[in-house]
Amino acid sequence: MELGVFLSHETACDVAEEAERLGYGMALVPEGFRSDAPTVLGAVAARTRRIALASGVMQVPARTPVMAALTAATLDALSGGRFRLGLGVSNPDVSLGWYGVPFTEPLSRLREYVTVLRTALRGEPVHHPGRHYRLPPEGSHGAAHLAAAPVRADLPIYLAGVRPRSLELAGEVADGWIGVFSSPERIADSLRHVRKVRGDLDGFEVVPSVPVSVADDPEEAADALRGYYANFIGLGSKERGIYFALAVEMGFGDAAEEIHARCAAGDRAGAAKAVPFDFMDRTGLIGPVPRIAPRLAEYAAAGVTTLGLTVLNRTLDGQLSVVRAAAEALGAARTG
Repeated sequence: MELGVFLSHETACDVAEEAERLGYGMALVPEGFRSDAPTVLGAVAARTRRIALASGVMQVPARTPVMAALTAATLDALSGGRFRLGLGVSNPDVSLGWYGVPFTEPLSRLREYVTVLRTALRGEPVHHPGRHYRLPPEGSHGAAHLAAAPVRADLPIYLAGVRPRSLELAGEVADGWIGVFSSPERIADSLRHVRKVRGDLDGFEVVPSVPVSVADDPEEAADALRGYYANFIGLGSKERGIYFALAVEMGFGDAAEEIHARCAAGDRAGAAKAVPFDFMDRTGLIGPVPRIAPRLAEYAAAGVTTLGLTVLNRTLDGQLSVVRAAAEALGAARTG
């Protein structure tokens, strides 16, 4: 198992350079309320030489599949063949509210999206008479044809997902899976759904996003993560909230109800305080290096290939300290 790190746009280049120096395998850039992924990835590509780069994840409703293919091909060229394309369907509220794209049949849409992407990345004219994407549309003869592609026709595509059908789709059409709120036990269980369609995991990347906070006192370390967890659990409506449902499924239903209610009322501080330590401890890395090291071994044993660290420290120095501590913990896990 290698380490990866999710980058914040303000400190992305400096953190990626240090991660590369420490031997991290991958740097990932999320996309959401604060920044897009491709802009940051282009900057990081110019400042690094070896570390793999990935979108973690680019939002499917935000781009047509041909535009996503063009972006991926460009980033792959700029990075010398180091790019991996991570994709996610986002959530119902963002898909419709931000992009005007209904969240109906998201997996069917995603399947077609990947099909169009792969056609474009092969440098072939895109002809796709699908339900969600009809390319070229009736009356048009201008099929998309990326003259700049392919840099790699087999450019890796990773899909983010939580539910069994999402995992099965990743196993069927993608080269890897990006997970969230993932304990080692949940990862091992999730990979059963990938094996259901693949048979084995040879060549399949397993990249969970795992929040990390390093401090001698685990309770103090957990406090730095509370706002992050509360934001995801309180996102959107309870009925459609993927992360809310995950917390409920993991046995934290009462806490999830309180967190969501406080977020809806604008009480972000109260929502953060309501996040249970046990929930964060099961799905994150919390405490000093000697406490984190055996947890890394558990993730490796569960089938993780690259553990994507979500570093939430506000300062660059704080982020670099966590990146170094995690590398130390992985070294201890490997020798322990």
